Amino acid sequence: MTRRSEDYGAEASCVIPLSKLDVSEGKRFQDDSIWTCFERLRKEDPVHYCQDSADGPYWSVTKYRDIVAVDTNHKAFSSEQGVTIVDVPGEHWTPSFIKMGPPKHAEQRNTVSPIVGPESLTKLESLIRSRVRAILAGLPRNEAFNWVDMVSIELTTQMLATLFDFPFEDRRLLTYWSDIAVTAPRTGHAIDSWDKRSTILSECLDYFTWLWNERIKAEPRLDLISLMAHSPSTRQMEPSEFLGNLILLIVGGNDTTRNSITGGLLFMNQYPAELRKLIDNPELISSAVSEIIRYQTPIAHMRRTAAIDSIVGGKQIRKGDKVVMWYISGNRDEEIIENANSFVIDRKNVRQHLSFGFGIHRCLGRHLAELQLRVLWEEILSAGLWFEVVGEPERIASNFVHGYSALPVRIAA
Repeated sequence: MTRRSEDYGAEASCVIPLSKLDVSEGKRFQDDSIWTCFERLRKEDPVHYCQDSADGPYWSVTKYRDIVAVDTNHKAFSSEQGVTIVDVPGEHWTPSFIKMGPPKHAEQRNTVSPIVGPESLTKLESLIRSRVRAILAGLPRNEAFNWVDMVSIELTTQMLATLFDFPFEDRRLLTYWSDIAVTAPRTGHAIDSWDKRSTILSECLDYFTWLWNERIKAEPRLDLISLMAHSPSTRQMEPSEFLGNLILLIVGGNDTTRNSITGGLLFMNQYPAELRKLIDNPELISSAVSEIIRYQTPIAHMRRTAAIDSIVGGKQIRKGDKVVMWYISGNRDEEIIENANSFVIDRKNVRQHLSFGFGIHRCLGRHLAELQLRVLWEEILSAGLWFEVVGEPERIASNFVHGYSALPVRIAA
C-alpha cells in the first residue's frame, strides 16, 4: 500500500531552525517529505525568507490568499525575469509569452489560444476518447506495467502531437524535450551543464523550424505552429523566442496533464472509499478531476520578481527580490480548504484550487487538461476496469514539476 501525504509524520517534520529551512530542495519532493515543511511554514512563517539556497535567496509564499494576491498583481510582481526559482544564465535565456507583460503577453497568448477554445475542444473530445479506448485496450493483462509510460505519457504525447500537427511517429521526442526543458543542470546527472541542455534544445528548435518553414508556405490552419507562423504577433520571432514559446507550450501540454493522470490513479488506490463513490456515482467525475488536480498540484511553484517595494503577508518585499508562490502549499491551506490534506472527490467548492494559477498568466490549457482527465475516467469506469498499484511510485527530484517517473500497476481481476 502506498503512503498518503498525510501519513508522513515526525520523520519528516523539518525540525531544523526556521532560518535554515529551504523548501526548494528537490529531494524533499522526490521522497514526498515536503508536506510537513510547508505545513510548518504556513503555521510559523507564511511569507518566509530563505537566505541561502542553491538558487540564491528567495521568499516563499505558502498560504492561499497571499499566493492569489501575488499572482493577480503582475504590475508589482513580474514574470519577466523568469517563472521558476532557477535563474537561467543570460546566454541560455529563452523569452516566451509567460515571461512577458502586457501588451506583448496578451498578443502572443491570444495567437495560440484558439486551439484550446470551446469549438476546438468539442472537436477534440471524440479524438481523445478514441485514443483513450485504444490505450486501455492495449494494456498488458496479468502482468505489472508502468502506468506513467503506457498511459500518462502516451495519452498526453499523442495530444501534443495533434496540437502541433507534429509527425506522429516522432511524438516521443516531445516528451524528451519536455523533460530536458524542466531540468536544471546538476553535477553527476545526465544534464550536468547549461551548455548540454541548450544543445539538446537546439535540436528541438531545428525540428520545429523545419515544421515552421513548411507551415508558413501553406494556408493557415488550426495547429500551434501554423497559428504562430501566420500571426503578425509571432511570425517575426527570433529563434530564441520561438524556442521559448515551444518549451512553454510543450511543458504546459505535457508535464502537467500527465502527472495529474498518474496522481489520480494513485490517489484512488490510496483512498478506496473515494473510488467507491465514483463507481457508485459517475456523475462525480468532473468533481473528481478538479480534486485530482488540486491534490496533485502538477506545477509546484511559480516565481515572480518584485518590480516595486511591496508588502505581502505583513512582510516587506524589496524591489528585485525573488518571490516564489508555492501552489502546492496553498492547495493544502486549511483556512481555505477544509480537510485539505485528504483526497475528497465530492468536497464543496472543489474548483477552488491554485493549480492553474490566477491573473494574466492563468493556465491557457486548463480546459484541455480537465477534458483529458474526464474522458480517461469516463472510459475507465465504462470499461469496468480497475488498476491496482503494486509498488511505490517513483517521483522526480523537481521543485517545479511535481511528478512521477514510474507507477507500477496491474489490471485487477
